[in-house]
Amino acid sequence: MDIQRPRGTADLLPEALGLWSAFERVALREFERANYREIRTPLFEHTELFVRGVGDTTDIVEKEMYSFQDRGGRSLTLRPEGTAGVVRAYVENKRYGRADIDKLYYLGPMFRYERPQSGRSRQFHQYGCEVFGAEAPELDAEVIALSYRILSEFGLTGLTVEVNSVGCDVCRPQHKAAMLRLVQPHAEEFCGDCQRRMERNPLRMFDCKHETCQRLLTELQVPRISDVLCADCREHLEAVLHHTALLGIPCERNPNLVRGLDYYTRTAWEVTVAGHSTVSGGGRYNSLVAELGGPETPGIGFAGGVERAVQLAIDQSLTAGEDERLDVYVVTADQTATDQATSLVDTLRRAGFMADRDFQRRSVKSQVKSADRQHARWMAVLGETELASGTVTVKDMDSGEQEIWPFLEVAERMQERRTKQEGEGK
Repeated sequence: MDIQRPRGTADLLPEALGLWSAFERVALREFERANYREIRTPLFEHTELFVRGVGDTTDIVEKEMYSFQDRGGRSLTLRPEGTAGVVRAYVENKRYGRADIDKLYYLGPMFRYERPQSGRSRQFHQYGCEVFGAEAPELDAEVIALSYRILSEFGLTGLTVEVNSVGCDVCRPQHKAAMLRLVQPHAEEFCGDCQRRMERNPLRMFDCKHETCQRLLTELQVPRISDVLCADCREHLEAVLHHTALLGIPCERNPNLVRGLDYYTRTAWEVTVAGHSTVSGGGRYNSLVAELGGPETPGIGFAGGVERAVQLAIDQSLTAGEDERLDVYVVTADQTATDQATSLVDTLRRAGFMADRDFQRRSVKSQVKSADRQHARWMAVLGETELASGTVTVKDMDSGEQEIWPFLEVAERMQERRTKQEGEGK
């Protein structure tokens, strides 16, 4: 029987990972520049964590989780998103006792049972961050800027940030009461999901994908949360928009924006590209730490999909650049040069070069073709003449220039050439 990969998963082969690696480098660089530190949580957690943390009215909990019982009869779930696990780790490890705010980032696989389609897989990869300990609007702006700049620095264009406030414990109850007065008499006209949300979190009805439900909300003139924000929430949103403008982030107000997770309070946003689904998004969650057993601690974060960012890069004809080029390919023109080839490759690698050689006892012609296929910057040839004189013939594969260097000086001279080329912008 042929065994194939499970539906909704993908093999990430070396030839396709150039853009992935380039994106991950950008994300890690931007997080670390902003003084965020990496956190890694388990791939599976107790199911209750996601029911309580993500929200039992969300599509994730109602329809998409991979849950199972272990041999001890405990219900476990493969993580469908990153925030709940990071908050659990923050509480369990008592990181809330720190004097400074806690700025954390993560990158790794998540799992949701969805119908596989472009940009959606059952195993997918998210990058994101969480910050605990401050509710200043300037922090909201910093996290929004991070979510935008990672994508922008990766090279994506046409990005827009849509921002809204989803209220707080003061204005949300008022909005809920106003919504219910209007929608409950028409409950049977809404889809089953909205009927359940109506009782537990009616705000999420604005996140429904059914056109009929959205038409009913409009016809019934159901107020948006942005229409009934309290003074503090309005002031907070204005300050967030002020600071994102100072940072040069192109933000637009979207009063219809309601993120699909129950834990958000106040600021919520999405980074979008015209003609595509959301690329990344996030929000503030000032009650989630307390909900999961910690003290009252404000929090904010965002997450994005690596697959979506990479697919956008492909659609926009971006490439990984020359970072994936092999620096040096060592050719053995004489089999007696095997020892010297081993030594030279190791020396070059220790000096910071990406270097490789032939291991198949192939002809010189075949080795040269291999150097070409791997886009080597230089080719270093070791043959009978070179062995006798203690030298290496080095060819610049871009210019075609060829020189003879002392064996012991190859790494040093190559470093000088690389430094010079980088200075000239080549």
